[in-house]
Amino acid sequence: MAINVRDLEHRPGTMRTWQETVPAPSEFGNALIGAPEGSDMVCDLRLESVHDGILVSGDVTITLEGQCSRCLDPITDQMVVEVQELFLFDAPSEVPEDDDEADEMYEVQDETIDLEPMLRDAAITKLPFQPVCREDCEGLCAQCGVRLDENPGHRHEVLDPRWSALEGLFDADDDTTREER
Repeated sequence: MAINVRDLEHRPGTMRTWQETVPAPSEFGNALIGAPEGSDMVCDLRLESVHDGILVSGDVTITLEGQCSRCLDPITDQMVVEVQELFLFDAPSEVPEDDDEADEMYEVQDETIDLEPMLRDAAITKLPFQPVCREDCEGLCAQCGVRLDENPGHRHEVLDPRWSALEGLFDADDDTTREER
């Protein structure tokens, strides 16, 4: 997702729009939801030359696919990500290793800017860690896997394992009493 910015480089005040549909890169998401590789990402961006670099701002619409974290049904959704980042002409050469801002810097390299790292940072942090198909999705029974939406009264008898040693005690007493009679 590299864009040539030669026409904007070192020309503060110049601007152009970039409206393109680009394919999503691989592994653009988390374990449960993300943009399938090659799916459309619709970019509507504005590139502005400022004194220190190129300011990229606008919206990117991403088609998401995944599965519900509660019931494992497939999910298809769209997400609009607002971006606003500065790509520096000359990034500082020496940045302290413990500086968190060093990871967040983007650079203009060889008259181009690469949008992929910026989009990853902006989009993936907005993805839900536990996506759901519906807010009121009941999910699956943890013991047997039955759909709780289809079986609202579904329950299992919960036995405390600490009492399991005493489980046969009353059966043994009943057998002893019967033998004595």
